[in-house]
Amino acid sequence: MKFHITTFGCQMNVHDSQWLTRALESRGWVQADESEAQVFILNTCSVRDKPEQKVYSELGRIAAHVKRDETVFAAVGGCVAQQVGTGFFDRFPFVKLVFGSDGIAGAPNALEQVAAGKGNRLALLDFVPVYEEREQPEEETVTIPETRQAFVNIMQGCDNFCSYCIVPYTRGRQKSRHPDAILDECRLLVESGVREISLLGQNVNSFGLDKGGVGVSFAELLTRVAAIDGLDRLRFTTSHPKDIAPEVITAFGELENLCPSLHLPMQAGSDRVLKAMRRKYDIARYLSIVDGLKAARPDIALTSDIIVGFPGETEDDFQKTLDMVEKVGFESSFSFKYSDRPGVAAVNMEPKVSSEVASERLMRLQTLQNNITRKCLKNLVGVETHAFIEGLSRKQGTNLTSWKGRDLAGRIVNVEMHEQSGLVGMMVPVRIVEAKKHSLNGERIGELW
Repeated sequence: MKFHITTFGCQMNVHDSQWLTRALESRGWVQADESEAQVFILNTCSVRDKPEQKVYSELGRIAAHVKRDETVFAAVGGCVAQQVGTGFFDRFPFVKLVFGSDGIAGAPNALEQVAAGKGNRLALLDFVPVYEEREQPEEETVTIPETRQAFVNIMQGCDNFCSYCIVPYTRGRQKSRHPDAILDECRLLVESGVREISLLGQNVNSFGLDKGGVGVSFAELLTRVAAIDGLDRLRFTTSHPKDIAPEVITAFGELENLCPSLHLPMQAGSDRVLKAMRRKYDIARYLSIVDGLKAARPDIALTSDIIVGFPGETEDDFQKTLDMVEKVGFESSFSFKYSDRPGVAAVNMEPKVSSEVASERLMRLQTLQNNITRKCLKNLVGVETHAFIEGLSRKQGTNLTSWKGRDLAGRIVNVEMHEQSGLVGMMVPVRIVEAKKHSLNGERIGELW
């Protein structure tokens, strides 16, 4: 069977799609372009309304392929699948499988059943009480990305129930993987040539605190993964401020391969709004975390998520958010207008902020953030670092080949070199010579490794 996967949303969805691809390929299925695909798989996101609407639009496009070939079918997985469930069967007859976040482990077998005509329509929507390990490829069949970077899932679900967030309802309650399984996967990846690993979870800081935990904290897990011989870079996301332990903060100054970057969602700069969001920390607590991180690793790059226009947000509340963005000095942030999600507490909160006001606030926030980002990048001119090459730059010069890499903090660094091929997955020492709007230009100052 020829299949095509379209992924929406977060890095966890990207990782899930990569795993599903490997699992199907191990069964003899083949990745294909849309024009050749017999099975269309959508891995979906419902954290905001816009990604959800994209799913319906994408299914509308797939309907055209079904009209040309009635044997073509679709499967919908991820958060929208968990949310809408079997409703997809009524609206889109060519959808033969829906699977939620916990159901993905059974998706390869279910797809085989549907393709073989052994199941007309299947739904894998039940939440499981503990993390269900997914099938892993045999060591000799492990394929790693050309970039030699990999994601490793350490947990599933969330117990926080922030008032605006649909994640606990679509991904279920928190379930931690056994640390031994995580370490086995990380070792296998490194032994196969991976140089950078990113640990993934809805809230990695609370790893091991659920009933699936075995007494290993996130800080301990970080230390164990960092100790794997041959691992050059280690990252993790996402990190809830209320659960970050002092040992995790300290780790940034103690673990050499733990990259000096942290995505620490603030969401709002007003204590009143944070309380309404049920974030369970205040601005004083958030700033104490920031101070601790900067003390442990002065060169750490902090990024954040911010919601504007939350129900009841006043101009004074919003101004406090702007003040916090400037005070912390986030290198970048993902900022969005609040949107109601079905079933969450904030749906019933009043007063709603008008779309016009929210849009105006979002523009002001993003203008401020762009200015801070430019200053942060400009301050890096003259700094020496290593760029981990991911591929060719979009823009090419006239004489040398321009390559795109990332520094320790994950910033894009473009560097021109004589080599025209073969550099993906290599490290190159560079000196930053120019700051652009959202990237850096560097010059090579040493040998590749």
